[in-house]
Amino acid sequence: MTLRLTNTLTRRVEDFRPLEPGKVSIYCCGVTVYDLCHLGHARSYIAWDVLRRYLIWSGYAVTFVQNYTDIDDKILNRAAEEGSSMEAVSERNIEAFVADMARLNILPADRMPRATRSLDAIRALISELEAKGAAYSADGDVYFAVMKHAGYGKLSGRDLEQQQDNAAGRVASEEEARKQHPFDFALWKGAKPGEPSFPSPWGQGRPGWHIECSAMVREELGETIDIHLGGADLVFPHHENEIAQSEAATGKELAHYWLHNGMVNVGGQKMSKSLGNFTTIRALLDSGVSAMTLRLFTLQAHYRKPLDFTGEALEAAATGWKGLNAALGLAADSTCESTQLSADLAAARERFAAAMDDDLNTSAALAVLFELAKPLRALANRIERGDHAEVAELAPQLALLVELAGVLGLRHEAAAHPSAGAGLSDDEISAQIQAQIEARKAAKAAKDFATADRIRDELQAQGIELIDKPGGLTEWLRR
Repeated sequence: MTLRLTNTLTRRVEDFRPLEPGKVSIYCCGVTVYDLCHLGHARSYIAWDVLRRYLIWSGYAVTFVQNYTDIDDKILNRAAEEGSSMEAVSERNIEAFVADMARLNILPADRMPRATRSLDAIRALISELEAKGAAYSADGDVYFAVMKHAGYGKLSGRDLEQQQDNAAGRVASEEEARKQHPFDFALWKGAKPGEPSFPSPWGQGRPGWHIECSAMVREELGETIDIHLGGADLVFPHHENEIAQSEAATGKELAHYWLHNGMVNVGGQKMSKSLGNFTTIRALLDSGVSAMTLRLFTLQAHYRKPLDFTGEALEAAATGWKGLNAALGLAADSTCESTQLSADLAAARERFAAAMDDDLNTSAALAVLFELAKPLRALANRIERGDHAEVAELAPQLALLVELAGVLGLRHEAAAHPSAGAGLSDDEISAQIQAQIEARKAAKAAKDFATADRIRDELQAQGIELIDKPGGLTEWLRR
């Protein structure tokens, strides 16, 4: 069976055919490094990690590039709030990103370019667009002229004329007044007082968000790539604008396949800081949720569908992972080299591949893992009682389970030691407690009171008393 993927560009499920046989080039839109990564990032990057792992398992040589956006208004605002610098905020959050991805067992990208280190490529691309008449400068800014790109809107399905009609009567801002068309977007932004800036043919300034990715794609992978990845929230305007400016410059298709993952909801509501249900990866993992439980939880839903995060769903995933983890734990104490598979095991391997070929149906792929794990879980229980008779007999099944689990990025987790917190500094212990408080706050906001109560009870068992105060503030003291 051939791998089939849902292509946002064509709105069809298509057979995957790489540009070059046996090789795959992938660009994944990365994080804007102004804060810690949240559950939406976890969902997205786990999904694309599985795609990458599956392509490698299928025999492809994969080049995976993911960027850092380290020039952005959000970063500048955070630096101003802290009294620090754009560089300090970016570096801190890049380090945190690397650590969080490692905890989730997400493979590091082959290359991770930064906007600040790609300025020559960005300026060169803008100059090309200007020379072709697809961009124009105005008072130190440079804009892309959307009307010069006939295919604008092909990814999102948006009609420019209809959008312009909808915007009729709106009072134009100073920036909009400089544009030739209301939907033209900035490629280069003139410097503002007190903000970091860089030299350019148009004066001091900094690049726009969209041109950064177009330049980094071309610099790292060439003018046309196999697959471009991102969240559904990036379809418009980010990816639409990427296509327009890249294809206007090169006259070639930017990417053959565009894949987008669904968004994360918390208790049926969109996750947002304003609703108080915003949870970072770090806070969730530090609250006691295991990394592989979170990974399993995300893979139970299809990558294109919305993922609803609730305490009950996470508890169910934890239960499922406990059994699967017990089976994988046998590999730590056994020799599980791949051998000639029996007909039944070969059929299981084929079912796994068929599920993944079906637009990365990880839910069906997980079903194969649980099927393989069932007798191994029972064996693990017998081994605990000293019965090792069946280990050799089930070794091929264990080897296959470890292999397929690895394709999904699932690995055995050792049980946390009861005194795992021993030796930590007071600051580290305080940070862990605060992370659990934040996770409890998110659970309460999602009306998941069972999880909120469980976190409180666990802290109480550790001698930590929570004190809820007006305004949503929670303090703690040690009994």
